[in-house]
Amino acid sequence: MPHPLDAAAVRRWCTLGSRSLRAHCARMDAINVFPVPDGDTGTNLCLTFEAAAEAVPGPVSGPGAADVTAGAALRTMARAALLEARGNSGTILAEYLRGMAHGLNTPAPGHTPGTAPAPGTASGSAVALAAALRGGARAAYDAVAHPVEGTMLTVAAAAADAAGRGDDPAAAARRALAATPGQLGALARAGVVDAGALGLTVLLGALWTALGEDAPQEPVPSDATEPGREQEPGARTPAAPEPVLPGPGAGAGEDVPGAGHAGGSASGSGPEFEVMYLLEAEGADATDGAGGAGGAEGPGAADRIAALRARLDPLGDSLVIGGGDGLWSVHVHVHDAGAAVEAGLAAGRPHRIRIAHLPSAQEGPAACGAAPPPAPGRAVVAVVPGAGLAGLCREAGAATLSADAAADRDALLAAVRATGASEVALLPNATELHPVAARAADAARTEGIRCAVIPTRAAVQGLAALAVHQPDRRFDEDVVTMTSAAGATRYGEVTLAARQAWTSAGVCQAGDVLGLVEGDVALIGDDILQAAKDVLGRMLAPGGELVTLVLGEEAPDGLAAELEKHVKAAHLAVDTLVYTGRQHDAPLLIGVE
Repeated sequence: MPHPLDAAAVRRWCTLGSRSLRAHCARMDAINVFPVPDGDTGTNLCLTFEAAAEAVPGPVSGPGAADVTAGAALRTMARAALLEARGNSGTILAEYLRGMAHGLNTPAPGHTPGTAPAPGTASGSAVALAAALRGGARAAYDAVAHPVEGTMLTVAAAAADAAGRGDDPAAAARRALAATPGQLGALARAGVVDAGALGLTVLLGALWTALGEDAPQEPVPSDATEPGREQEPGARTPAAPEPVLPGPGAGAGEDVPGAGHAGGSASGSGPEFEVMYLLEAEGADATDGAGGAGGAEGPGAADRIAALRARLDPLGDSLVIGGGDGLWSVHVHVHDAGAAVEAGLAAGRPHRIRIAHLPSAQEGPAACGAAPPPAPGRAVVAVVPGAGLAGLCREAGAATLSADAAADRDALLAAVRATGASEVALLPNATELHPVAARAADAARTEGIRCAVIPTRAAVQGLAALAVHQPDRRFDEDVVTMTSAAGATRYGEVTLAARQAWTSAGVCQAGDVLGLVEGDVALIGDDILQAAKDVLGRMLAPGGELVTLVLGEEAPDGLAAELEKHVKAAHLAVDTLVYTGRQHDAPLLIGVE
């Protein structure tokens, strides 16, 4: 039996949960294929849970001091998560936390509402945990307009059911996670488990550990082939008590039109925008309600929220509304972002309005995950250090994966699988990623995918390779041509020293401007523009026909214009192309072909 679910256990969960989510963040981003492959589920869950964890007050000390209850700590977490919720998964997580708090305050045998179980009372601890998980599952289901199995909702329901029977909820979550590819066609085709379901499984494992129990020893599965998959494809995990379940046609292995992350479109013709905002709705009383989890709202607020749901539902999909006590978080994917905001104005006062473009299934994720490029039989997966470079690569027909995520072989392998292509060229775009890319390619070949690594050592070499990529050419010829183009491109960069260090050009201090050619520090200076001119001079000395400049986040205004003039004046026959890469690690990337 677990130890008491008290405030101390909640604080331990905050620490362990944040650490565990971060460890799995890149993998979750990489396998994020449903409802849209935008590659940010892991990031959204990490940021939302970390905001919740940071809000929990520390223990109170001193004579007569009384610590807060677990319910109060969870309410604090839920409020902070609501304010900082990111994306569909973050909004569902915020409501899950709110439901857990409400569950602890629901009368149950052996447990007094509003208090933690007495130390040493194993049965009371188990009852409290079951009540919290049951409340979290109910709240999560009720927040989603059209719940779909094979998502984090399924994991929430399985864990709640197991805790209610006195079984291990973390193990039940793992079994439900491993079964998700058999419940959603998009997951089965990509060969991955659901990213949001993986995140909640990780959190439930951390909670089980925080309660003094041994977490499952096997690695948490991220794809359909890893250990721990104990259910056959198509098996359904029991849902939480009295959830609103999908209607006919939402069975295992099917894609559900109009569903988001726990209900969203998996087709390539889905909504164009993600809209999120906080909504202040008057008329809510100050109860401890958990939104849809059973909290009592004033009639004015209840009517407004019901009307808002009815108005937003036909506009798009992935509709999730959670909150209470006068403040709500609204998330929806729509074609008409303005109409979604206008619906909020009719219900109350929307603020913190965030509107983001959604990639279609053909476009792929914005910067982190991978998605199918236009050619069904041939694909290119490019590792990129910035969102601007990701956009350039997608325009050239490649799926993209963030450089942070690509350090994991499994993330690269998931990106290759997610293309759905039988032939894949991999562009690591960094020397240190070559071994990881080689292992991912080997693993892909064992699954029947022809996979070749183009030995690109920098993003500009990747752009050169993509420029000559032709999906209708024989695969071997295409690989050779892309490799030749990459090899014919010299690369350099201008960056800032993070600390004092010895370099091939001498000792640099933190903040110094460094000019690199082919990966080696060629010069140390104090001005980005002058360093860029010097690097260009060295790179163009052997000759060149085309200069490519990729501007980073910290590139000073006017840098590109000055360098274009410099190249034109010093090298009349050389053309210059300028791209906005928005990479964080270097103000300027340079390529010379």
